[in-house]
Amino acid sequence: MSLVRRITQLLVGLVLYGVSMALMIESGLGLNPWDVFHQGLSEVTGISFGWIVLLVGIPVLLLWIPLRQRPGVGTVANLVIIGFSADAALAVLPAGHTIAARIGLLVGGILLNGFATGLYIGSRMGPGPRDGLMTGLAGRFPRLSIRVIRTGIELLVLGVGVLLGGTVGVGTIAYALAIGPLVHLFLPRLTVRDSGRVPNTGAVPAH
Repeated sequence: MSLVRRITQLLVGLVLYGVSMALMIESGLGLNPWDVFHQGLSEVTGISFGWIVLLVGIPVLLLWIPLRQRPGVGTVANLVIIGFSADAALAVLPAGHTIAARIGLLVGGILLNGFATGLYIGSRMGPGPRDGLMTGLAGRFPRLSIRVIRTGIELLVLGVGVLLGGTVGVGTIAYALAIGPLVHLFLPRLTVRDSGRVPNTGAVPAH
């Protein structure tokens, strides 16, 4: 039963994560650094946002090889499901035309993102490609903290995303401030435990 719960929780979490990304996009108020990059690439190439999320994840996952990271079921599911669910949500969600609607989409997207993160990480089925890159680099360069490595990666993708035309705004700042506390709130409550294992809430995922 625990395995069924973990798989179900993983799948639901990944779908909701994609929906949360779509909500933030439709708000037009700013995205998290990776999604600024994804959106910028989508604008330049004409490829849908969801397909860009998937396609970017492939070379990121290949970078795991020299870092000696091993993917799990959740890693592969993360690679595929988030992008497709984001595209599906973008196809049906209306864009926010008033400032109240845009703020509602942004707040809803950030809250849902935190909840979805707790679901898919709490399933303990394997990290997403971008998370694995971060932890792999931390293992390869032990003198650098996770925080330094994560900040460096996100500043890089944010900068490139801005140059490509991705949306940066108040939502980018709001996400950065809110996602850590939200994951800290949801993850312990949603983690499937083994023998009383307590989850580590110190790392915020990049999906």
